[in-house]
Amino acid sequence: MYELVQVAANTYYINSPSKMGVYRVSDDDVWLIDSGNDKDAGRKVQKILEAQGWKLTAIINTHSNADHIGGNTLLQNRLNCAVYSTPMENAVIEAPILEPSFLYGGYPFKKLRNKFLMATPSKAQDIAEAKLPEGMEIIPLGGHFWQMIGVKTPDDVYFLADCLFGENIVAKYHVNFVYDLQAFLDTLDFVEQFQGKLCIPAHAEPTEDIVSLVKVNRDKSLEILNKLLEICKTPKNFELVLKEIFEAFDLTMDYGQYVLVGSTIRSYLSYLLDKGQMEAYVENNLLLWKTAETV
Repeated sequence: MYELVQVAANTYYINSPSKMGVYRVSDDDVWLIDSGNDKDAGRKVQKILEAQGWKLTAIINTHSNADHIGGNTLLQNRLNCAVYSTPMENAVIEAPILEPSFLYGGYPFKKLRNKFLMATPSKAQDIAEAKLPEGMEIIPLGGHFWQMIGVKTPDDVYFLADCLFGENIVAKYHVNFVYDLQAFLDTLDFVEQFQGKLCIPAHAEPTEDIVSLVKVNRDKSLEILNKLLEICKTPKNFELVLKEIFEAFDLTMDYGQYVLVGSTIRSYLSYLLDKGQMEAYVENNLLLWKTAETV
């Protein structure tokens, strides 16, 4: 873990729980793509860079989930590097309390204010204003989080952040976090065009067969949608819907999973409601969800 792996002339990744990218601009100048989940990850990144004799110019955060920005503070404080992302992601990077607040739907109680859901703050700038290395491209990857992006390096290597997950992760966790399901599905369609290119998702092995991985993720989303339609054949409030999702996929409830899976299932229900496949109404002071009669 935390090995530096070279995949092209100037492109590397750091093998870690959330894979980080490294692009070497010159013999001693590098850009980092994401920074890991905490200050310990930041220390390990610094050690790797120093072993190579590299200076860190900037970090590009693909999005603001804590496991992608957790090393920012240490690296920025020690190495005086810039941090870039999109405006909505920057809001969370600078005020990380927004992530557990959004997930919980209110001020998060202490057990939700942890490093897995809330990084330490760092100063971020708009990626649109960054003077990127020549040939580097920023790719919009909507769906998983607010304004998530990917990065194409000049070596034609695609860092795809959390726009899809490894087959082992999909099989184990089933309901991986999604903010906007329609955008998530659109992004899956979009990244299929990178078939044959080297793609490095944050939570999957590097692959040139991105189409197969897209299918795994798309099929799981469709399975969750169909399960919700089955669960809601009789009207249920959200807590009962969530309980049945946990039982259907043999998941174990804890505080973190409650907010992560819960937020995702709300997004799935919103998708079905907007598509006319689900109904929502208030009865006896409960918001109830029911599969539409036409489905």
